[in-house]
Amino acid sequence: MLWVVGGNELCAQSSEYWQIEKTLFYYLDGGTNNDFETLKKAFHENATMKFISNDGYKEMNALVFFKNGITSGPKQNRNTSVISIDITGNAAMAKLKIEYASFNFIDYMQLLKIEGEWKIVNKTFYRQQIK
Repeated sequence: MLWVVGGNELCAQSSEYWQIEKTLFYYLDGGTNNDFETLKKAFHENATMKFISNDGYKEMNALVFFKNGITSGPKQNRNTSVISIDITGNAAMAKLKIEYASFNFIDYMQLLKIEGEWKIVNKTFYRQQIK
């Protein structure tokens, strides 16, 4: 990741970057380990999730979706990575990649710093088939 920032701005931006990364890892690690309690630390309670399914456009509360979808069980066999983080003031955007054997999820996360904590307020994703 390339940062071009001068002086003390770099330190402040770096601190925010690590706080955002911590939030993103709650999401990634919670999903990998089927741990809803960890995953929910990443999201604002009113966070939305938006995507295109076979039935068309879908929009729902992200925490409701994950609470209904995560079941206890063995760790998921997947690789996760944070591709990029872009921060401006108290708003940020992150791009994530979650790799499974036959497909990837590409997640675009919008985050806001709310009462001193970075929270995901919107998740938009694409499911990419691997040939």
